[in-house]
Amino acid sequence: MENCLFCKIINKEIPASVEHEDKEIIAFNDISPKAPIHILIIPKKHIESINDINQEDSNVIGKTFLVAKEIAKKKGIDQNGYRICTNTEKDAGQIVKHLHFHLLGGKKLEDIG
Repeated sequence: MENCLFCKIINKEIPASVEHEDKEIIAFNDISPKAPIHILIIPKKHIESINDINQEDSNVIGKTFLVAKEIAKKKGIDQNGYRICTNTEKDAGQIVKHLHFHLLGGKKLEDIG
């Protein structure tokens, strides 16, 4: 998708503070962090939201969580805890129409349930 902010980051048209990158996934620091550690983990394939995942995407979605686990360990938050969340569509707060997961940690996170 040509106007997608995250696709522009993936294509290096917009700079980002990258924490992880491989053939299928990129992860970078959120520019408006909600916790001391707030990293966005994104499949490079343009998928708009969870509603648009199909069977062929299952491997990259699974790999997203493995990357989250690796980053949490690298950042030293794997033992005390961290949160992984995603927003799907406007009522949940999805602003960028490219599937992304928020990795949050580095402090005690408030309950949201």
